[in-house]
Amino acid sequence: MRFRALGEEGQRRLCASRVTICGCGALGTVLANHLARAGVGHIRVVDRDFIEIHNLQRQILFDEEDVASNLPKAEAAARKMRAINSSITVEAVVTDIDHTNILDLVADADLILDGTDNFETRYLINDAAVKLGKPWIFGGVIGSEGQTMTILPGKTPCLRCVVEDSPPPGMTPTCETAGVLGPAVSTIASFEAIEAIKILSGDFESLNRDLIMVDLWNWSFRQLKVAGLLGKVDCPTCRRREFDWLEGRMGSHTTTLCGRNAVQIATRRADKLDFAQLAAKLTGIGSVRHNDFMLRFETDGHEFTVFPDGRAIIKGTNDIARAKTLYAQYLGS
Repeated sequence: MRFRALGEEGQRRLCASRVTICGCGALGTVLANHLARAGVGHIRVVDRDFIEIHNLQRQILFDEEDVASNLPKAEAAARKMRAINSSITVEAVVTDIDHTNILDLVADADLILDGTDNFETRYLINDAAVKLGKPWIFGGVIGSEGQTMTILPGKTPCLRCVVEDSPPPGMTPTCETAGVLGPAVSTIASFEAIEAIKILSGDFESLNRDLIMVDLWNWSFRQLKVAGLLGKVDCPTCRRREFDWLEGRMGSHTTTLCGRNAVQIATRRADKLDFAQLAAKLTGIGSVRHNDFMLRFETDGHEFTVFPDGRAIIKGTNDIARAKTLYAQYLGS
């Protein structure tokens, strides 16, 4: 309250606000930590995954005891947040965010925050936010690089105004293929958190209107002026009001393959994968071989069979949530 731009009234607004954090991994844990300590009144944390030992390098709310307890990320984060600030309400939702449930997860939120690791979920968030007219904040980190953008439907460009289509699976690095540095995560999530505090306290004039890109290793900081795109591009989402991801026309569709200890993830996209490029990215992580028809990749007890349209069969698990996590880790969105 001593910070003049926030003051007592701004703090009271924070205490009365509701936020949904989509994803509680690296970005999500930093966001949850900041907002719990800032006194945001109701925080819903949504994540489908469980904690593994290699998460601890960057997912700051978790520790080795959480791994030993085999806790879902959302539940472990909620327990820590309640211990940090007992005066707020924390809701843990252990589920996979998809087109069937996202509207319910964000309908009562004043703000949606991106703590995800894939573009599929981000486009889904973007559809829901634009449809409902809710602000959301995009963030992403890989290696030492990160980017973030604040999106106010109708007042700023949406995600698809700036990036109309997601990159094909395997064509962008992931945490598993390129690594990720904890300080880069903390930087981008802190940018997201300060924007969240501005929105929730009502200070919309101070919001960032650019796409921010940073590389902490090479010490570069760029601001891409994107505000001029609003209304100037034929955006399928915010101009044509076509919610392809929200209506299930885009994105992955999964099914367990009976008796095979395998899950099929079927994506819907027109462009074909470049297996040579994908193989080059996966080489060194596991065994890779491919022909014109499919790519096979084996690592850590799982076998991936990837087809030109991005569809994949993942052997070694019949858990759909686990299969989606593996797909995101090694192939991306």
